[in-house]
Amino acid sequence: MISKANRLNDVKEYYFSKKLREVGQLISKGKPIISLGIGSPDLNPPTEVLEALTSSLGDVMAHGYKSYQGIPELRAAMSGFYENFFNVTLNPANEILPLLGSKEGIMHISMAFLNEGDQVLIPNPGYPTYSSVAKLVGAEALEYNLVADNGWLPNYEEIEKNDLSKVKIMWVNYPHMPTGTKASDELFARLIAFAKKHDILLVNDNPYSFILNDNPKSIFQYEGAKEVALELNSLSKSFNMAGWRVGMVSGAEVYLSEVLKVKSNMDSGMFYGIQKGAIKALELSKDWFEEINVIYEKRRALTWRILDALNCQYNSENGGMFVWAKLPEGITSVQMTDKMLYEKDVFLTPGTVFGSNGEGYIRLSLCVSEEKLEKVLERVS
Repeated sequence: MISKANRLNDVKEYYFSKKLREVGQLISKGKPIISLGIGSPDLNPPTEVLEALTSSLGDVMAHGYKSYQGIPELRAAMSGFYENFFNVTLNPANEILPLLGSKEGIMHISMAFLNEGDQVLIPNPGYPTYSSVAKLVGAEALEYNLVADNGWLPNYEEIEKNDLSKVKIMWVNYPHMPTGTKASDELFARLIAFAKKHDILLVNDNPYSFILNDNPKSIFQYEGAKEVALELNSLSKSFNMAGWRVGMVSGAEVYLSEVLKVKSNMDSGMFYGIQKGAIKALELSKDWFEEINVIYEKRRALTWRILDALNCQYNSENGGMFVWAKLPEGITSVQMTDKMLYEKDVFLTPGTVFGSNGEGYIRLSLCVSEEKLEKVLERVS
């Protein structure tokens, strides 16, 4: 067998790739598994979006290669979305780059700015892809702690106890996944100041702004952000379009031009019909978010009842597509999720998937119907 590349020595298969395979095997054996594990929206995209996609299929050159930067109308719609919902002005010509999902952007940004031996500040707990991509490009993941006692926010004094001279990128993600902690004015102001002080590229991963959050924020609402920051965003969660793979990275041209060098060598543009559907989604009013959040509010209330039955604690002020819950004393995250899977036929995510600070916590997805959540409640009560 040909030996694997050294870059894979410290990289494991993505947790959900492996675990969902096991869940699938249990289902194939007749187990009535209900999955509260992943944040893949079960609701349909807006009807207007589906109509825009299907009506575009007969357009001239609909099925040919498209620009690596997306069609101009898509970039204009993304710019308009930021203007309408964040009061942020982005030049569609050079400050927005459409992506095949924001996860792609994590790799592209890392390849554009990280050299072997560089360091990356990564939240613990946080999205596992930040760490795995750093390892894939030969950089070193330097974790910074997020803990409940500090409201799941960065402790800058603690971070500065490290030698930060090799740090090139800092990943942040607010509203935070997995904890649901919302962004604040103070948070972004301090992050921007920190990035300037240490000459770090700050990347805010921002896909959860509109789910159960009355005050969506972009880092670009804050002075000086474009000097040191990029922002990832996605249509996956906000418009129930996870499988469409539509995202964006925004920021100053000086940064995006480097990301484009990577992207243009990695794919051949986004399918035209998907771009037309995305345009329609981005043009919707806030009524769309109000409608889906009514559904998520009902689901979250049921999820809280499930957690009450399990004697777990949670913060009812948090937002996003998940509920993060502290377990009772005496049981670990994996012990609880295994118990739920094998004894109750319910798949939950252990907090340790997101880092060592996730020990003692579980994460429940709201991408499950009320009917299924009622069944889970019956199983645990």
